[in-house]
Amino acid sequence: MLNALQVLTTVVVGVMVGVEFSVAFVINRILDALPDDSNQLGRAHGGRMLGAVMPFWYIGSLVLAAVWAVADWGGSGAWLVVTADALLVVSVVMSILLLVPINNRGKTWTPDNRPADWKRQMNRWDRYHYVRVAVIIAAFALLAAALA
Repeated sequence: MLNALQVLTTVVVGVMVGVEFSVAFVINRILDALPDDSNQLGRAHGGRMLGAVMPFWYIGSLVLAAVWAVADWGGSGAWLVVTADALLVVSVVMSILLLVPINNRGKTWTPDNRPADWKRQMNRWDRYHYVRVAVIIAAFALLAAALA
């Protein structure tokens, strides 16, 4: 049972990392190459779509890692899982404090109502997102190492 939990947690976090990496280094670069209206509309749609799913994914990953840490407490890789879980907490706190407020504004914008500084706000979101991606990659690496 523990082995299934370990694999499930690692897969869930790994897929989340893949999605967030893709947003940071593929999707947003594609959107940035489009004309402003298309760029902004694409980001707004992505903010609505992923904004509806990611809270469950982040919290679910955090819970799965916490259950793994408790279930394997005292095991040889438990400290790796606890550290990964701490990093997942950091990613959730970052999301709530830094990224979600920008996303909540951006997902309502249209070419007719977006603020003059919308690109600056999206660039700030991107910078925070790069840090968050690094944090969840580190968490994923620790979980993968704990499997070994």
